[in-house]
Amino acid sequence: MGIVAGLDSSPDFTRIVVCDSDTGAVLRQGYAPHPVDGAEGGGRPSDVDPQAWLLSLGEAAGGGLLEGVQAIGVSAQQNALVPLDVQGNTVRPALVGGDKRAQVAAADLVDALGGREAWAQAVGCVPQAAQPVTKLRWLNKNEPEAALRTTMLMQAHDWLVWQLLGRPVRRTTDRGGASGTGYWSAATGAYRQDLVELALGHQAALPDVLGPSEAAGTTPEGLLISAGTGETMAAAFGLGIGLGDAVVSLGASGSVMAVHPEALVDSSGMITSLADATGMHLPVVTTLNAVRALRGAAELLGVPDLEGLSDLAMKSTPGAHGLVLLPYLEGERTPNLPHTAGTLAGLRRESMRPEHLARAAFEGMLCGLADALDVLRGRGVDVRRIFLLGPTAELPAVQAVAPALFGAQVVVPQPADYAALGAARQAAWALGASQGTLDPRLPPVWQGAVAQVLEPGEELAVGQAVRQQYVSVREQAHPGAFRA
Repeated sequence: MGIVAGLDSSPDFTRIVVCDSDTGAVLRQGYAPHPVDGAEGGGRPSDVDPQAWLLSLGEAAGGGLLEGVQAIGVSAQQNALVPLDVQGNTVRPALVGGDKRAQVAAADLVDALGGREAWAQAVGCVPQAAQPVTKLRWLNKNEPEAALRTTMLMQAHDWLVWQLLGRPVRRTTDRGGASGTGYWSAATGAYRQDLVELALGHQAALPDVLGPSEAAGTTPEGLLISAGTGETMAAAFGLGIGLGDAVVSLGASGSVMAVHPEALVDSSGMITSLADATGMHLPVVTTLNAVRALRGAAELLGVPDLEGLSDLAMKSTPGAHGLVLLPYLEGERTPNLPHTAGTLAGLRRESMRPEHLARAAFEGMLCGLADALDVLRGRGVDVRRIFLLGPTAELPAVQAVAPALFGAQVVVPQPADYAALGAARQAAWALGASQGTLDPRLPPVWQGAVAQVLEPGEELAVGQAVRQQYVSVREQAHPGAFRA
């Protein structure tokens, strides 16, 4: 039996799981919050000193947590840009998260290359405010001196791996992390240095892209460090999803991703073509309105929490007595309607009851995610099983509605540190490949996630009728939105 560790450095905390390399069984765990920095206007900061990630890592690993560990995998928040100077020192704090400051820069980049289709063809995605390529453009326009001093580019997991290895001359990343930058193509497996220059104003050194089972290096103490990857890819790997599987994530916004054997090019910009941590691909479709629509409905109805909103919704019936909510409360990305508002249709005297509006909120949220699933299915992505993630996946109203609306088996995994587990699984793969005990082409088989399985069953026809009613209202309010 070998022992490996997976480290997940999220925007708010570091989690570490120490696992049996053969089975994936968790032996021990560590946790530490990140030091809190102030944020402009409140909320999570957009500028973070990367040293905070190291401090949190050290605290999480305290007390001998890593004793006996032979290999470590690193997962970290995606889209965190770490600009470095020629000595390898940070030019400024890392730009992290969905930095709204870069929204104008994203539009500038789209125009500079000749439109959305040009970007989709180049790197499989259209620039968004969160992406490193867009943050480079913002840096170039708003902090030109810092941009001029920037000679090397890293993301969060690249930088952490580099630090763990003692800052070697060679800097590395993986396919998954590289595919989210906006200057690496999952389809060709190559960087587009011209896009770095377009954004930053000059070229910069980029990390070497490792294969899924390759090691980034070994520490002086003999601890193997695997390639690392972004949180999305690590979570998918930790869940053990494969061809035919999709993941629907319920946060304030929503996302749908699925495993696919090839990169997708989508000129509409709705699909972001990412690579996964196994050598496959992870096309992702994002909606702007998921749990925020539920919270809005709860506030409107005076319900104290989402559990209460779910209880209220369960007093209604499928179709919400004719009420249909298009939950485009913050505009929408899928379909691309950035300046629109939500729509409530089907109001009649008999439908104007709290339980029907509560039900319409759940159905509207899930129908919006079903639209995202259809974007992938329409491009030939096979979806037979759907993993439903997020705290609201446990709500009875979500579980009652989702299988029939999605038209597939729904799996609700028990809460776990799936990104950290995915990082540990990557470490086990790299360790086994280096020792000759595992095929470099095939990841280790670990125990699957403990989960609740929900089938569409007899409710499928009812669910499809509810979905059709939603689509009809959407087409009346926004005709041709998915053909634009």
